[in-house]
Amino acid sequence: MNSLREIKATCCYCGVGCGVIVQTDGQRVTNVRGDPDHPANHGRLCTKGSTLHLSADPVIRQQARALHPELRLQRGLPREQASWDVTMDFLARRCADVLRRHGPDSIGFYISGQLLTEDYYVFNKLAKGLLGTNNIDTNSRLCMSSAVAGYKQTLGADAPPACYEDVDHADLIFIAGSNTAYAHPVLYRRIEEARRRHPQLRVIVADPRRTDTAREADLFLPILPGTDVALFNGMLHICLWEDLLDTRFIAEHTEGFDALRQTLREYTPQHVARVCGIREEDLLQAARWFGGSKAALSLYCQGLNQSASGTAKNAALINLHLATGQIGKPGAGPFSLTGQPNAMGGREVGGMANLLSGHRDLANPAHREEVARLWGVDSVPATPGKTAVEMFEAVRAGEIKVLWIACTNPAQSMPDQNLVREALQKAELVIVQEAYRGTATVPYADVLLPATTWSEKEGTVTNSERRITRFRPVLEKPGQARHDWEIVVDFARRMEGLLGRARSLFPYENVEQIWNEHRETTRGRDLDITGLSYAVLERDGPQQWPYPEGAAGGRKRLYEDGVFPTPGGRARFVDTVYRPVAEPADARYPFRLTTGRLRDQWHGMSRTGTVAQLFAHTPEPAVLLAPADMERRFLADGDLVHVTTRRGSQILPARASEDIRAGQAFIAMHWGEEYLSGRSNSGEPSYGVNALTTSAYCPDSRQPELKHAAARILRAELPARLLVFGWADPAQALALQAALRPLMRRFAYASCTLFGRDRAGVLFRAADDIAPPPALLQEIEHAFGIAGPEVLRYDDARRGNARRLLLREGKLAAVALCGDTSAEHWLKEYLENEQPVAALGRLLLMPTARAPRGFRARGRIVCNCFNVSETEIAEALAAHDAAGGTPGSALAALQTGLKCGTNCGSCIPELKKIALVQRPAKAAA
Repeated sequence: MNSLREIKATCCYCGVGCGVIVQTDGQRVTNVRGDPDHPANHGRLCTKGSTLHLSADPVIRQQARALHPELRLQRGLPREQASWDVTMDFLARRCADVLRRHGPDSIGFYISGQLLTEDYYVFNKLAKGLLGTNNIDTNSRLCMSSAVAGYKQTLGADAPPACYEDVDHADLIFIAGSNTAYAHPVLYRRIEEARRRHPQLRVIVADPRRTDTAREADLFLPILPGTDVALFNGMLHICLWEDLLDTRFIAEHTEGFDALRQTLREYTPQHVARVCGIREEDLLQAARWFGGSKAALSLYCQGLNQSASGTAKNAALINLHLATGQIGKPGAGPFSLTGQPNAMGGREVGGMANLLSGHRDLANPAHREEVARLWGVDSVPATPGKTAVEMFEAVRAGEIKVLWIACTNPAQSMPDQNLVREALQKAELVIVQEAYRGTATVPYADVLLPATTWSEKEGTVTNSERRITRFRPVLEKPGQARHDWEIVVDFARRMEGLLGRARSLFPYENVEQIWNEHRETTRGRDLDITGLSYAVLERDGPQQWPYPEGAAGGRKRLYEDGVFPTPGGRARFVDTVYRPVAEPADARYPFRLTTGRLRDQWHGMSRTGTVAQLFAHTPEPAVLLAPADMERRFLADGDLVHVTTRRGSQILPARASEDIRAGQAFIAMHWGEEYLSGRSNSGEPSYGVNALTTSAYCPDSRQPELKHAAARILRAELPARLLVFGWADPAQALALQAALRPLMRRFAYASCTLFGRDRAGVLFRAADDIAPPPALLQEIEHAFGIAGPEVLRYDDARRGNARRLLLREGKLAAVALCGDTSAEHWLKEYLENEQPVAALGRLLLMPTARAPRGFRARGRIVCNCFNVSETEIAEALAAHDAAGGTPGSALAALQTGLKCGTNCGSCIPELKKIALVQRPAKAAA
């Protein structure tokens, strides 16, 4: 038996950058826990991070991973397995040919904030240094580019000035456009802890939805989508009027305030309250708290960034900090929370279409000269590169012939999926460099390059607070997978041979050599890390930049001396003007559709979607609507509706939510066609949530408006229902799900997700206007193994109902319900809990399959760590009340009795909601 060892690494999910200690036997990851010595998380992990070992399980790796190169020599033919030599020779020859015939800008690279800094660096050098194109952009364009532009316009450099420690020193935390409790849960635990230690700490949350984050705020501002600039300008107007500005800081350390002052005159409290849809007294309170605070810290994310006015939103919030002097001191500053684990690292190496290494600007001739000299090339191209949306538009238009996609899934994550898929079909050559073969983008690949992922890679990442973490691989590369940097370097050297270059730009033999070159590009820059090395990171642990040569350590917070990296050393106010959303609601599309995150899933779910228990909290896709909108349309929970925008339509179950304002709708961003599909109104396939979103983008940052679209919501009359669920062989669960995906498009609506905990099951749900053909129904049943003598069968042809129950050893193994699916709620629990069904007898095959007497549904899982359900929480609260417990002790009683909320803590806001909000309301009723 192999002995266990432990290796320090970093979580591969959000930008908090949590340290993890990975336990391995050399063949698999046996467990993970938070690293108590890592300054980003001090041992904490969220539900996603604490299940990382499950996503790295060998059984899942074998099913989910791309394990060998695949090559399609002609469109219309399937890809075939090929050797690395054959594949890379093919790529080099094709790209050299396209380069010769159409020039360097006929090639585009779309990469990812999930790459390591070293991977990012060689991709950027390949495009801009060797091939001579700036057509390299990243999915960070979809999440952080407005923050980049906002920082540069105001402070002079793309550098978050605050750090996580500032949470502990703040008197006020202003969270805008971020459901931190879901998107950055470990940082939110730190906020909760700070509030316990400092009862005077106030929290303001501005968000269109009453999220778990908003529910716990001292002041909640339920602004209308897209009105952030008006809100921030209105708060600054009040601070100006009530003499809450830091006039000395403005005079000594800023410029441009006079122009902004004139604009602010129009943002009176009455006007702003009306535009934002909030109470005037709440606006006044927010401004007074912010302006009167000794230390105000802002935390913000996609609600500000993913907008056609994203840069203005960022700049308006930073204006508020500059005018009140809330920057460059403990507990204060505008702190952009990165969405991806290494979006910061990608920005550092210039891995975007408008950037160069070391935070240099592509538009600056001196910066291009510096980088060319550092790289040893004649020049860096001056022509601006295509940003994310522009790149896919250029591919569709035939301007870009070759598209290389690495570590990202644009056929799920990009807005306006019709545009994206038309582009992928139009390209002469699509290269997908990917660890997971089941993403929606992989079928479009002419070349599939298998890459390593978390637990296998080596290098560095930078988190939201500018902290660089070094980690080593835990497992060997699976199959024939290669590291991303190795793939790029191999291709680059072959291209150099075809282009006749004598001296290679890519002499690297390991990641440390790449990092050392990147380090040199930062010398003298705002992010100078010339004092760091792999050895220092190994010895001293994660470090923040800047960390110049000769320094004793990195810098916690920036601009403490009031000097900014602008030509004059002063921060700049931006004259921000509120502009309505790019696509306002109207009579034809009356709903404001927003998107956002789930607690236990991450991005396109290529990794979290392989772990069955992460579906427990939110098992299936849905559109959330206000109860009033549900009543007005005579909709009950679970009724199917058409959600239609100007780009497409997707059918979804509707669910009532008290957190949604009337006239608004919410769909989680994660549901792509891998899990949600069907046919649109026109009969074309629907592609999940991003079939609906708009590709309108901010003119400054080119970040698309993924957060808002005008939508129409109508009942979907689909009487024919189908539900099939069952356990799968561990080695076949993901394969079964993948096999069902093509069948989803045969229905008007279909979803396919996982369930289970110690074992994995697959759930397939579909609806249509007519019953599915018998052959299709049989194909789906057989995929679940529902065949043979172990199947109980009930058929009612007159009513169109059918029931199939696969029994193994007296327990349910799989269930198929066609027509009447009302038995789902108890049959699924019997299956999940592996309860014997022999005692139920004929009840299983009655015309109406009623639940057994005394059956109580567990309900939704609230605590994923300890598998605690709503029913168990309700029973524990009832017992607490019966024993004379007080409302104030209810949460502690739940944590003591059920353990919920005592591990990762992600469920604590919801536990508080159940214990302190929902229960008293029910008691009063």
